[in-house]
Amino acid sequence: MNATAAPEKRRWEAPYAEASIDAVVRVPGSKSMTARALVLAALASGPSTIRRPLIARDTHLMVAGLRSIGVAVDTGDDDAWTVTPGEFRGGSSVDCGLAGTVMRFLPPVAALADGPVAFDGDPHARKRPNDGVIKALRGLGVDIEDGGRLALPFTVNATGRVKGGALEVDASKTSQLVSALLMAAPRFENGLDLRHVGDRPVPSRPYLDMVVQMLRQAGAEVDDSEPNRWRVAPGELQGREWTIEPDLQNAAPFLCAAVAAGGRVTVEGWPTETTQAGDAIRDVLVRLGARVEWTRGGLTVIGSAAPIPCELDLADASELTPCLAALFGVSEGPFAIRGVAHIRGHETDRVSALVTELRKIGADVDEFEDGFRVNAGGRTPGTWSTYADHRMAHAGAVAGLAVRGLVLDDVACVSKTWPDFAEAWEQAVHGKG
Repeated sequence: MNATAAPEKRRWEAPYAEASIDAVVRVPGSKSMTARALVLAALASGPSTIRRPLIARDTHLMVAGLRSIGVAVDTGDDDAWTVTPGEFRGGSSVDCGLAGTVMRFLPPVAALADGPVAFDGDPHARKRPNDGVIKALRGLGVDIEDGGRLALPFTVNATGRVKGGALEVDASKTSQLVSALLMAAPRFENGLDLRHVGDRPVPSRPYLDMVVQMLRQAGAEVDDSEPNRWRVAPGELQGREWTIEPDLQNAAPFLCAAVAAGGRVTVEGWPTETTQAGDAIRDVLVRLGARVEWTRGGLTVIGSAAPIPCELDLADASELTPCLAALFGVSEGPFAIRGVAHIRGHETDRVSALVTELRKIGADVDEFEDGFRVNAGGRTPGTWSTYADHRMAHAGAVAGLAVRGLVLDDVACVSKTWPDFAEAWEQAVHGKG
């Protein structure tokens, strides 16, 4: 099977928890860190090695995109990929699939190529907003043909150089815009002096901490001392060895399972220090009444009798919204999640999709522009739609722990970040951890 192709749909009955869970789970590498490591390695002056990379559709799409513009990426060893930079070439095309990292991170890199680079993706990807990156590159003097869509498909008409300098952007829709520009900035002739000028703050700010930290590790000079301003000096990025942490966003549904079904779940290798936004799940679950312990094997969550009602602001950890929404949707409530308006522009409109699916299982839900409130949960069986969105599939799996006979219309969409998610979930629920 083509690792970059959209998978064939597969219906899946989510496992119902007949008893409390006792599982130990190993999750794959962080998508966010793998994507950034690949891009920084491609922009470096020498070769890099990426250890424990995420092997999934999103990262295969990133690899294919880099190869198409002249970067050599050897993925023959699943535990260590090697990246050898080359001259970025035009006359190529990039398939973004449904990966926001590809459609946002690679255009600034493609702007350094010696000719046009075309971008397109899955049908759902054409609906994802990409106006931030397109407008920003135009602000830096890069010519982009997009037919007025400010979305896929578009072509970056690169000339081999980007002048850089001062630039103002509105990054209130996605932090990926800032990450994308900062990573390419050392290769701009004048570096980059980037300011966020939107009415709303940049969401998911831990991802900005991640990209600044990784840039510095690669030898870049980055000044982020002023709020909403990032200054990157022009200079060389160094090839280096990157070791990828476990993906804490992918781990979150398993930790939520300990609360939804009772019992305990341990995630192996949880980092004691990390810039991953998913690390926020530890504090959230404590607020819900769970016990969270560091053990020799990793991080362990021990579920409580019932989650404690609360209101959460997940602006900085919005990827946790789907699995927590599902947990709330099968609990007594009330619970609220706010500060996540930007996830309406993710793989699907996640706020609307979650409200729709929670109501289908019988939950009483109020929808807001920036989130929702679950007044009372429900447990009505039926079909949970996943909207070609891996996080919606994760949410359906969590809900299925408490809703006997809940069927996901497509679990194959998890290939985006964890092709073996369904199998790992079944093992955890059925006590084979």
